[in-house]
Amino acid sequence: MTNASGANNTSQRALLPEALRALAEYLELSLDAGASLIVMRHTSDTATLYVGDATGPREDLKRRGTIPAPLANEILDATRAGVNLIEIEGRTYRFFRSFAHMDEVAAVVFSSI
Repeated sequence: MTNASGANNTSQRALLPEALRALAEYLELSLDAGASLIVMRHTSDTATLYVGDATGPREDLKRRGTIPAPLANEILDATRAGVNLIEIEGRTYRFFRSFAHMDEVAAVVFSSI
C-alpha cells in the first residue's frame, strides 16, 4: 500500500483486510451520497458510522452502520490525518481525514478529494 507521500508503508499492509474492506464499503456509501463519512464513538465498544456534512447539524447525518471498536481502530491505523491515497481491492480512494466535534462527541471525518 502506498500512502499520500508515495512511501510504501509495510505496517499498513499487515492490517486485517476486514478493516480495509469495511472502510471501502462506507467510503462508497459516502461517495454515492456526495457527502463525508463520519465515525463517532458513543460507547467504548462500538463506533457508529454516518454519512453527511460534518459542519451541519448532527440530526441531519444519516446513520449507516455500527462496527466494533477494534475494527474502527484498525481503520484509523490504516489512515492518517490529512490527505490519504489508498488502494483497496483494486480501487483507489483519495480522501482527507480530519477531526470534528458534534454535540460534544469527537468525530473522525473522511472527505473525498
